[in-house]
Amino acid sequence: MSVIFTSTIKMDEENNWFIELKDMVDLRVAICKDIAEYSEKVEDFGSDYGGNIDTVNWYKDDNVPPHVMDEIRQAMAEQQAEIEEKIGESLIKPEV
Repeated sequence: MSVIFTSTIKMDEENNWFIELKDMVDLRVAICKDIAEYSEKVEDFGSDYGGNIDTVNWYKDDNVPPHVMDEIRQAMAEQQAEIEEKIGESLIKPEV
């Protein structure tokens, strides 16, 4: 069984972004208001599969402006750097 999550960047009625995380195996959905919450939910959902997530497919709604995408990319890069510093290795593994 492949474990696939989808992550869709959306805007709410007050023009704040959020990420809708969906587990495509059991169709659970979590609404994440920031990258820290998103990271926590991915870890939580993934724990049901022993941490083995095959794919995370990313999407965005058409009304998400470019500056929001930049903000999310920056926040994700900062989160990645913090995790890598904590574990002492890169999260991105070279393909063999």
